[in-house]
Amino acid sequence: MKRKAKHIEEEESMKCNNNNGGVAWSRGPLIGRGGFGSVYLASLKNPKSRNGYYPPVMAVKSAEVSASCSLQKEKEVFNCLNGCPFIIKCFGEETTSNKDGEMFYNVLLEYASGGNLACLIKKSDGVGLPELDVKRHTRSILEGICYIHSRGYVHCDLKPENILLVSNSAKAGEFVAKVGDFGLAKKSEKRNKKMKIDPYLRGTALYMAPETVANHVQEPPCDIWALGCVVLEMLTGKPAWDLKPHVTTEELLRKIGDGYELPKIPSQISKDAKDFLKRCFVANPMFRFTAEMLLDEPFVSGVDLDGVEFVETLDAESVEWTVTLCGTDDEFSDPSVYEEWSFTSDEGSCFSPWSDDEEGITSDVDAMKHASRVEANAVQYPATCTITTGA
Repeated sequence: MKRKAKHIEEEESMKCNNNNGGVAWSRGPLIGRGGFGSVYLASLKNPKSRNGYYPPVMAVKSAEVSASCSLQKEKEVFNCLNGCPFIIKCFGEETTSNKDGEMFYNVLLEYASGGNLACLIKKSDGVGLPELDVKRHTRSILEGICYIHSRGYVHCDLKPENILLVSNSAKAGEFVAKVGDFGLAKKSEKRNKKMKIDPYLRGTALYMAPETVANHVQEPPCDIWALGCVVLEMLTGKPAWDLKPHVTTEELLRKIGDGYELPKIPSQISKDAKDFLKRCFVANPMFRFTAEMLLDEPFVSGVDLDGVEFVETLDAESVEWTVTLCGTDDEFSDPSVYEEWSFTSDEGSCFSPWSDDEEGITSDVDAMKHASRVEANAVQYPATCTITTGA
C-alpha cells in the first residue's frame, strides 16, 4: 500500500509540476497531499522584484479546477480571516494550466518552515513539550481561535497537524504557532435562528467534542474541546484519548459521544495547566469556556506576544525540505470521518464529571460562577437527536 501511495504521489507531483506556476511564482517540490489536492513549495520568479506583495517563499495548495470546490470554499474563509497574525496568511488565488492544457486552481499561503505541531510533538518521543513552550503555543492558538469565532466561523478540525509553525523573525530559532487548514470550516449558526444540524461529522475523531458525535452539532464550543485535546497532547506527547491498538474509530466515537468519560489529566502537570484543561473538557457545551474567557486563565494570561513579528524571511535556496514533513504524514489535512452515528447526550451532566477528590477540582459552584458569562454567548443544543447521514 505504501508503494502504491508513493507512486500516486509521484504521479501527482509530476502532473502538476508540468506547470511552472503562476505569473510571479514558480512551483517547487511537493510538500503535502490531502483530499483537496496537493501542496507545493513556491518561490518568486524574480525575488529582487520591487513587488513586495508576495514573500520569497510560499506554500501553494493546488487542485484541478474540476475538483477544486473544497479549495475554493477554503479561500472564501481565508477572505474573512486575513489580518490576524495567529492565522496562516493567504496571499491570493490564481488559475494556471500545464502543458497538456489541464487547468489548476491554486491558493497561495504563508509557508511554515517549522512544519506543524504534530511533528514537534512527535520529536518529544512521548514525553511532551516543556510547559513554557506549551503556554506560548496555546496562547497563540487561542488568539487565532478567538479571532475565527469573532468572525462568525467554526474551524471544525483543530488538531496538531493543522497548527503550523512559522519562523519568528524577532527571535532566532523560535517559531510561532498559527492556525491553518480551513477546508472543513463552517459558518456558526446565529442564536436567533433555528439551529441547523449538519448530517455529517466534520473533522478528526480524536478531537471531536461529545455534542458533535452525539448530536452532530459543531459550534464554537467544539473548537474549545479540540483545543483541550491539542494542549493535553503537547503536555504529554500522547493523544488525549488513551487508545489501545485494537480500538476502532466506531468505538472511539461511541466513547466520546456517551459523554460519561473525559480525557485523563495527568497529575504531574501544573495546577494552572490542569485548571485550563478542565475549562475545555466540560461535557455540556453551554458551560464550556469560550476562547475569550480562556485568554484570562493564569495558564496563558501571562504570556506576552506583543511586539513580536511573525514573518518568514527564507529564500528558496535556504529551505531544508526534509524537515518540513513529518514522515509521510500530510501536514495539511487528514481524512475526516463521514459515517452514521446515533447517540443520546447526557442530559443530567452540566459540568465535567471530575471526581470530588481530584486535585484542583472545578466544582459545580465554581462553574456556576462562570455560567452567566458563558450563557450570553452559548448556543442551545438539543438534548437528544438522531441523525442519519445522507447525500
